[in-house]
Amino acid sequence: MNLDRYVHRESAIHRADARLKFLLVVGFILALSLLPVGSFAALGIAWILVMAVSVFARLGPWRVIRGSFVALPFVFAAAPLLFTKHGDPIGSVDLGLFTLTLSGEGVRIVATITLKSWISVQAATLLVFSTTFHDLLEALARLRMPKLMVAIISLMYRYLAVLTGEANRMMRARASRMATVAGARRPGVRWQARVVGNMVGALFIRSYERSERVYLAMQSRGYSGHIAHVHERPLGAGSWLVLVAGAILLAGFSVSSRVWLPHS
Repeated sequence: MNLDRYVHRESAIHRADARLKFLLVVGFILALSLLPVGSFAALGIAWILVMAVSVFARLGPWRVIRGSFVALPFVFAAAPLLFTKHGDPIGSVDLGLFTLTLSGEGVRIVATITLKSWISVQAATLLVFSTTFHDLLEALARLRMPKLMVAIISLMYRYLAVLTGEANRMMRARASRMATVAGARRPGVRWQARVVGNMVGALFIRSYERSERVYLAMQSRGYSGHIAHVHERPLGAGSWLVLVAGAILLAGFSVSSRVWLPHS
């Protein structure tokens, strides 16, 4: 199981320092989150910028858009705002016990939240596609993120593949022991649920024992709670220049979206 979504390309985006890309993406998402409700022109400009960077990174816009669809189901959490806001009522539905009123204010809020979330996920997807997971972990460590958090993310990333492999082996073993005769009645749902429950319990025990062995093996190889880096890699002058310019542009974008760009 490969959880790394890095797509190898020869581009300046891929060659850039992971710390620089991480800080710029975080700043971009923060600037988006500060936009007022109804800033659709500013959101359109932000989306065009993400698409332009994806083309410059030779990833193509469709790859980034397709990778961001995974976050759209979470937008349904904002759906109740369509009926809880009372400004600019559009219509109402009588459900007997209560009446739902669709408001223009709610539509604008939900549309703004949806676009903000979608564009932010696209920016994060672009970061993942252009940066290897190990470089991201190293960037987080060099940016002084707590070592425990970096270690948890690193071990989780590596151990998910081990856990998935263990589960697949158990599923193959179960399938090899479930020979059925043609035309015979299939086991009931209750029996299948009991078997799945037993498998989950066995998987938990195996995973716990496997994690103990893996940790002892890591300790025997010098692991002390965090991954040590052999060489320090300070940000170069060019990276600092790009970071400062990006911060200025993002700040200007956030201010201009409130002052000059139209919003409803």
